[in-house]
Amino acid sequence: MKYILVTGGVISGIGKGIIASSVGTILKSCGLHVTAIKIDPYINIDAGTFSPYEHGEVFVLDDGGEVDLDLGNYERFLDIRLTRDNNLTTGKIYQSVINKERRGDYLGKTVQVVPHITDAIQEWVMKQAQVPVDDDDIEPQVCVIELGGTVGDIESMPFIEAFRQFQFKVKRENFCNIHVSLIPQPSATGEQKTKPTQNSVRELRGLGLSPDLIMCRCTTALENSVKEKISMFCHVEPQQVICVHDVSSIYRVPLLLEDQGVVSYLSRRLNMPIETRPRKMLTKWKEMSDRSDRLLEHCSIALVGKYTKFSDSYASVIKALEHSALAISHKLEVKYIDSANLEPSTLQEDPVKYHEAWQKLCSSDGILVPGGFGVRGTEGKIHAINWARKQKKPFLGVCLGMQLAVCEFARNVLGWTGNRCGNGSFLQRIVSFQLEMLLLLTKGGHWWLTVD
Repeated sequence: MKYILVTGGVISGIGKGIIASSVGTILKSCGLHVTAIKIDPYINIDAGTFSPYEHGEVFVLDDGGEVDLDLGNYERFLDIRLTRDNNLTTGKIYQSVINKERRGDYLGKTVQVVPHITDAIQEWVMKQAQVPVDDDDIEPQVCVIELGGTVGDIESMPFIEAFRQFQFKVKRENFCNIHVSLIPQPSATGEQKTKPTQNSVRELRGLGLSPDLIMCRCTTALENSVKEKISMFCHVEPQQVICVHDVSSIYRVPLLLEDQGVVSYLSRRLNMPIETRPRKMLTKWKEMSDRSDRLLEHCSIALVGKYTKFSDSYASVIKALEHSALAISHKLEVKYIDSANLEPSTLQEDPVKYHEAWQKLCSSDGILVPGGFGVRGTEGKIHAINWARKQKKPFLGVCLGMQLAVCEFARNVLGWTGNRCGNGSFLQRIVSFQLEMLLLLTKGGHWWLTVD
């Protein structure tokens, strides 16, 4: 098994997930079986109880595991099926160690971070790396591990120490570290600054890990002088400094890494059996990326939700829309609308927000109402659904969005009002009526099921 650890420096949210997915993609294009593990150093057991504003969307796996949204990127890029154990958190590790201590597995020894917590991390990674994730049920050959957070964070220290030991346990030829760092470019001077990356790498080396590849996130392509400076001060060869500048689509990142010789370096560094045949997978990937840049037809979708300030809150919905638009050769524009701004109460408090929200809604080609929790903003969603039905706009309701569509129909078409109707509660009547409603809609009024 070959292990590739992806760490990050300077700031969080720098793009480690996309880079880890891209590294896995180009290795899979070479005929290797690749799996992925995401490590989140928070104490929560899983992401299931997170607010969408904390870490974005909670991604649900096939086994019901509620995990970080980066595992969604892994599945989409690598075309694999992961399990809840592919998402490792501090909470899971401490829970497993405490359960062992309660059972007496440590034979009365003092349980400590080193070696018990660090050993548990290593055992978890080695065990999960062997679990097949492809349809052919073959054991993976490469495991890409993304360590969340930033090097130097207190909560990441046990994991850094675990991998410091791990590199010797699995031998150097089976382990390498990719460090993702930021190259800021102040607008005042336009000069690319290397000092944050130097400090980040120094911190990482002080903790016992030496990066094999330094991937520099930057706005524009790295200048040769900047690359040589990073090489000199960070103790790597110039070819080990990889430029990951902003591109038109995240699906261009694997091609960017391939062009800079990442596969060749990893094959030499890890002595991997890489096939030399032409890589059809990357050819198709390039065709898809090129097509996305040439799209001329335009399509706008209004996403009416409660967490629209942070687009990652609806990551899977957005990806599904993007992929659908690309399949029919349309350029997608998503208009994020806070559902609370569609309510009459907003008209009294902030008329500008109210009219801007309705202008976005009315000028869209279709409307999507995703899931959500709580009462706040639900009336605004119902107003959007009501408008879509009356104007015969294409509409899709997901989870709560579909339930609110049923509520809107019951209110405004069937005339049901109040909290109770007849012998049963309003909600019970709604639920019992859903199947009949769907049957009727599929026969005639399929305004909310207009999806190819």
